[in-house]
Amino acid sequence: MSQQHPIIAVTGSSGAGTTTTSLAFRKIFQQLQIKAASLEGDSFHRYTRPEMDMAIRKAKDLGRHISYFGPEANDFSLLEQAFIEYGRNGTGKTRKYLHIYDEAIPYNQVPGTFTPWEPMQHPTDMLFYEGLHGAVVTDQYDVAQHVDLLVGVVPIVNLEWIQKLVRDINERGHSREAVMDSVVRSMEDYITYITPQFSRTHINFQRVPTIDTSNPFAAKAIPSLDESFVVIHFQGVEHIDYPYLLAMLQGSFISHINTLVVPGGKMGLAMELIMAPLVKRLAEGRSAG
Repeated sequence: MSQQHPIIAVTGSSGAGTTTTSLAFRKIFQQLQIKAASLEGDSFHRYTRPEMDMAIRKAKDLGRHISYFGPEANDFSLLEQAFIEYGRNGTGKTRKYLHIYDEAIPYNQVPGTFTPWEPMQHPTDMLFYEGLHGAVVTDQYDVAQHVDLLVGVVPIVNLEWIQKLVRDINERGHSREAVMDSVVRSMEDYITYITPQFSRTHINFQRVPTIDTSNPFAAKAIPSLDESFVVIHFQGVEHIDYPYLLAMLQGSFISHINTLVVPGGKMGLAMELIMAPLVKRLAEGRSAG
């Protein structure tokens, strides 16, 4: 961790709500006049999409599994070094993984490839990371220890599967069978590397549908925010003004110690109200350092 160069990491699967979280943080940065460097977790994939497809086939032939959740497909060492470098010097490099044609066309590339590494903007006030592994810890690497504010965004698992199915079928052109195979193939890495992160985060936002998702693989659409509640759990975070949040977020309630529940449609607003004081505190600590 670094007082002069703080790092904020939002960790969660693609489609879990990290986009809503990113928008909330960007709004906060703008309001507080904070210049934040940006780092995408997908930048640390080891393989392009064709390379990953080949790695999956080779692993399957050997009776093994490989997924985007685990270390075989991601460079945890490079991610940890990126956090260390920013924490020390406020510098680093960034690139993009281009998921779809709309992202790839401006770079004159094809989907499933990377843009070249290039220097981050400099100087900046703090680093904002969004991706799968902002709080990952293994026997060799401890990414979580370098982060000043860790935020988890995770739906219940049935909802996560629905979001993956609908996104990968409708936006990425995969078959239902291919997506279900991916879910099965990823399960060991998900349990080993993804879920433990949410015990290390300072705040978790967990979306819970209020409609039947008993069979996620038969779903045709993703439950909307208005068809959900968001369970917000705080751990190791001081000075959370619960009465203020309850007053500002209509329909919210306290369900457990350090746990606030808000209507799904209030998720973005809840994030802004909760995060703004925490980001401001990081910025003030930087100025005082």
